[in-house]
Amino acid sequence: MKLKVFIVALLIALPLMSKEGVASYYHDQYHGKKTTSGVIYNREKLTCAHKTLPFGTKLLVTNLSNNKQIEVIVTDRGPFTKGRDLDLSYAAADSIGMIHKGTQKIDYVIID
Repeated sequence: MKLKVFIVALLIALPLMSKEGVASYYHDQYHGKKTTSGVIYNREKLTCAHKTLPFGTKLLVTNLSNNKQIEVIVTDRGPFTKGRDLDLSYAAADSIGMIHKGTQKIDYVIID
């Protein structure tokens, strides 16, 4: 019984756990191209790519250097560069102040 309670508690808590990582952002050459999910990438939308999270997952991303936050939706797979966790759309990256840096240490959490 205790094990069942622990497993249920863990499943409830997992989406609330944050993960630190590194984000980059999409190059403009992808604007207007179809993503893995079939959605057309629009650099002005608040979207991202993640290697494994289901399409449609909403994330709260925090830039760890300035604490700016943005909500994004997973619409694509990637990034495929070692050591990176998310590829953000241009608008998402710009809103958290990482455009001039290119990559940024971030924290992200599943919110829906």
